[in-house]
Amino acid sequence: MVAWSDMDHATTTPSAPEKAAPSALSIRGLTKQYADGPLALDNLDLEIPAGSFFGLLGPNGAGKTTLIGAVCNLVRLTAGEISVFGRPGGTMAARRMIGIAEQEPNLDKFLTVYETLIYHGGYYGMDGTEASERAEQMIDAFDLRAKRDVEAPKLSGGMRRRLLLARALLHRPRLVILDEPTAGVDLELRHELWQYIRALHEQGTTILLTTHYLEEAEALCDEIALISGGRIVARDTAEGLKKTHGVGTLEEVYLRTVAGGRIAINQLEEVE
Repeated sequence: MVAWSDMDHATTTPSAPEKAAPSALSIRGLTKQYADGPLALDNLDLEIPAGSFFGLLGPNGAGKTTLIGAVCNLVRLTAGEISVFGRPGGTMAARRMIGIAEQEPNLDKFLTVYETLIYHGGYYGMDGTEASERAEQMIDAFDLRAKRDVEAPKLSGGMRRRLLLARALLHRPRLVILDEPTAGVDLELRHELWQYIRALHEQGTTILLTTHYLEEAEALCDEIALISGGRIVARDTAEGLKKTHGVGTLEEVYLRTVAGGRIAINQLEEVE
């Protein structure tokens, strides 16, 4: 396996800081009302500093997927504004700064690992030579060499996760969105992916992580926000959240802050 530090990842290495540098992600008044009724996002504000490792936690239906879709220009907003490193959301300039590894693999079943990466590079404006060189780098970085010419459906679940991450990082995005990146993988691969993700962040890339594994968020993220009912209901470091709510674990914070949380934690206390 090629060490992450051996890769050419120069564009994620931050240059000298500038005064009043824009946030990696700035969201103002984000609202999404679906035609069939649900209010998925409710006037949500969120600011993620450049270079941060930011966790977004919340139950199913809290608005995480809709928020990510809005940032990636996959969801049409009812109201609100998004900017990515100061560029208006939805523009090609903003989209090229974002890499996303989705929770559900959406890999073309007719393409091999190598072809998947080449096609992705072309979508982001890479010429054939650049896309090919970068694809080979990512294949080595994610230990996919033995599967280079294997079609996506023939990969194991863990290998598909590796490919999703390799594809997300191929065009050297400055903001990487990881939506449940370790869901369904074994413990060994989970910790291996943690190493990749940590190394990526250390090189200057801003990361937005969604996960249902609270220990994952606590181990990786330098700041965490909890979302419920389409709004941010708490935000701080893991230690700050625990201190604010007077509890000893992030799980207890989660139960106290998400919708219905007080009932859930009262039930836990009764059992104890």
